Formats: sequence, structure tokens, C-alpha cells
Amino acid sequence: MSGDEALSADAPEEMPGEERTDGGERPQTYTIRLELVDEPGQLLAALKPIADNGGNLLSIFHERGNKTPRGHIPVEVDLECPPDRFEIIVDALREEGVNVIQAGSERYGEELTVLLVGDIVDTDLSDTLRRIERCTDATLADLSLSAPEGREDISSARLRLATRAGKATTVVDLVREVATAKGLNVVEPLMEGSA
Repeated sequence: MSGDEALSADAPEEMPGEERTDGGERPQTYTIRLELVDEPGQLLAALKPIADNGGNLLSIFHERGNKTPRGHIPVEVDLECPPDRFEIIVDALREEGVNVIQAGSERYGEELTVLLVGDIVDTDLSDTLRRIERCTDATLADLSLSAPEGREDISSARLRLATRAGKATTVVDLVREVATAKGLNVVEPLMEGSA
């Protein structure tokens, strides 16, 4: 038996569709909240240690219009990496001088999609998204905006939200509250047990 055959004989067999890391562990999803100075290049500098240490970016929520009490910009980064690399990534961020506000394995186990319909643009879509993310156990995974007649007519926004397992009903309730306050209609997903 050659050396290559011996190595492949000892390697664990992968199931189709199962992604594994070089250490054999499945990547996990993590959320890191950062506080950045409002200067050109700061976001890019904060993302570099993540990529350099094996993190795969899933989403970035950069709240440029919103400031922390210290006058900095809050940024939420969802990433995927092997469990053994997460602390290395957090340490690398801190070594680069990035203020890490929170880092943890806040795994999002469910996704749901809701549709907001109404005067989406004039009711400040950015504010709507901030309110939803600030008050729920969810993060925005994807957004599609449709305004076929421009700002003068009804528009719609499709929000795909990632949430922790068991929190979907709470998230939908909050989305409904935010939409009602802004005069928007919500097309809600069918939830388990709904008629």
C-alpha cells in the first residue's frame, strides 16, 4: 500500500453535502458585535482578521447612521468558522485594535421570510430594519426591495430573517408591531400550528 492509499484509508468518509474543515469539525455560526471609529477603511480593517483566520462572512450589518454612546459606529458581523478558530479570530480583532463589544456563539437555528407592503421608502427602511434587529432575537439575512412605480406608489420589501430556534413567533410579533407603527402591511409566514 502506498503512502497516499494509507492516508485516504484513514480519512473519515464524508457524507454528500456535509462541509468539513481541515480539522474535521463542521463550521458553526457566530455573531460578533464591533464598535468602529467613523474613518475610511475601518470596516475593511476589521474584516481582514476574520478572513485571515479562516472565518467565512455570512452578513454584515453596518449601522452608519446610528452611533454608540462613545460616538462610534456599531457593526454586527455574522460569520462561520470551525469552533477552534473562533477565539483566535476574536483575539486577532483585539490585537488589531478593534473594539469587540460582544462575541459569542449566538447560533441562528431558524429562518423566516416576511413581506412588508406599503410606503416602504418614505417610512425609512433603514429605521424599520434597525428597530426589528434591535428588539428581536433575529438578524437580517437577506433583503429584496421592489418599487416598480418609484417612491410615488406602494412598494414591498421581502425580509429573510435568521433567528434562534423557538423565537420565530416572537420575531413575527415584533415585525407586526413595527409595521403597524409605520402604516405598513405584513404578509406573515405560515407558522407551525397556524390554521
